[in-house]
Amino acid sequence: MTKTLHGTQAPSAWLQKWAHLITPQGSVLDVACGAGRHMQFLAERGHGVTGVDRSPEVIEAAKPWGHAVLADIENGPWPFEDLSFDAVIVTHYLWRALMPTLVASLAPGGVLVWETFAAGNETVGKPSRPDFLLKAGELLQMCAGLRVVAFEDGFLEAPERFVQRIVAVRESTDLQVKRYPL
Repeated sequence: MTKTLHGTQAPSAWLQKWAHLITPQGSVLDVACGAGRHMQFLAERGHGVTGVDRSPEVIEAAKPWGHAVLADIENGPWPFEDLSFDAVIVTHYLWRALMPTLVASLAPGGVLVWETFAAGNETVGKPSRPDFLLKAGELLQMCAGLRVVAFEDGFLEAPERFVQRIVAVRESTDLQVKRYPL
């Protein structure tokens, strides 16, 4: 039996729905990128994409879609210390200690697109450890100071899972009113 690489399924429907908010040709960071499904989706739309993951196998698979960085972001230094991005994408990943760093990595006008498992998921499958499940409203709390454009917290089927997902923007300091099409 051939092992399927993490991150080879279709791009997240949540990302597909909100990708239009990312600055055209903007820089994107895909956190825990897996084999690059979101890197490919965004690169094909003209974005410069950087992906980071701790697995050498998936980083090798992600290389065709952008700058693929092998790093253990949970135990090592943050490899993007002096960089900011027009978008930060996170799906199916949660490391609470990194949450402030990811928000701080947004450039003015930058978009955070985050979707991961939430409390309740332990009743239907994995992940089931509380360390890997968002608490009620946790993404909203994390995004205090950003403009929340969309937020969902609930249950999805096929496959059954409890999720939280958010789209939030670090608004620029100019006085121009920005529209965020829904």
